[in-house]
Amino acid sequence: MTQRMILPAVVLLTATVALTGCGGDPDRPSTAAPAPSTSLPAATPAVPTSSSAAAPEPATTASAAVPPAPPAPPEAKPGPDSTSPRLPLSPPPVELPPRQPGAPSAREVVAAFRKAGLKVANSRNRSVECGPDGLGLGCSELIVTDNIGVYVFPDEGSAIDMAELWSGASHRRGTIVLNYLEGPTPKADRPRYEKVLADLH
Repeated sequence: MTQRMILPAVVLLTATVALTGCGGDPDRPSTAAPAPSTSLPAATPAVPTSSSAAAPEPATTASAAVPPAPPAPPEAKPGPDSTSPRLPLSPPPVELPPRQPGAPSAREVVAAFRKAGLKVANSRNRSVECGPDGLGLGCSELIVTDNIGVYVFPDEGSAIDMAELWSGASHRRGTIVLNYLEGPTPKADRPRYEKVLADLH
């Protein structure tokens, strides 16, 4: 091969290589290295340093400024040795003056009436009414029936006063007063009660 024929072949080969390197074949994928991305990296959130972090403010409420009130002392309860006065569980018994020695009791008088066949139904002891919490009559004993009332006084003076107060509706013998106002005693039967009472003295 002569030098004239080699020179055109070299030029042709050079041109082919150049065209191939410049992308002369559009169907072949590009072998060139991808261009570096130009996007900026994502921003990293700023982390505050210990010197720049804001410290929490101290509480300034009224509850923090004012100390709590001390608890109230427990209420004292009266003990068994307490000297406070106590109300009695029941009223004290009524103290009545004693009847005169030797005088019959109100029960004995009622029993004598019953024995004589006189009416003394529904006998009730109401001696408590002789005291200041009752009628305050000052008697020693009092028994009332549906027919008559029998009062026993500690002395004859008190019996006389009450007999005069019930004048016309009573009968006295010694310290005992029969009261006809306590029951519907017929006037025709009154002498019978009075006779039985006289026999007891």
